Amino acid sequence: MTIEYATAHRRASHIPAEAGTPYFIEKGDGDRAHLFGDLITIYAGGEQTENAFNFFTVEGPKGNLIPAHVHADTYEVFYVTAGAVRLFVEDLHGNQQEKLLTPGDFGFVPKNCPHAYRMERHHSQVVGVAAGPGGTFERFFETLGAPTDQHGLPRDAFVPAPEKFATVPQQYDVRFLRDHQWKTG
Repeated sequence: MTIEYATAHRRASHIPAEAGTPYFIEKGDGDRAHLFGDLITIYAGGEQTENAFNFFTVEGPKGNLIPAHVHADTYEVFYVTAGAVRLFVEDLHGNQQEKLLTPGDFGFVPKNCPHAYRMERHHSQVVGVAAGPGGTFERFFETLGAPTDQHGLPRDAFVPAPEKFATVPQQYDVRFLRDHQWKTG
């Protein structure tokens, strides 16, 4: 059994609203949101780590490329625990590369490097960690997506209205690159 807390983001959460409180979360019981065809589960965020880092999972079906984006102040880690995920990244000199990551593989994206990813197999899962001087962006998933109490993938993909993408950079360190082209594949 885990404790439930009321937070600024949810009326019931397994994540305490402030730093300095030890806690445990059973598998899948973090704060969840659906975005595109994926389920994002947040286990720790800025409130708990004094904006030092966040920790979340993204799981989804084989699907489309997640839109290219960049974080000006945030470093991001991709660690694949199930399935396969293709990570696309561009360095600060404009050199692009892609890599198919399978369970146990790790990808690192420095701040200011455009990146995107695509789930290549059904039931793929990525453990994500993001950290940087600008704070954390985990609440972006709930803001752009649809918060849910449901475990598992969404029945139908949740695609935000185009105008909603414009509001995200103002609150979170995520800037979408609408016309970005990947030359790698």
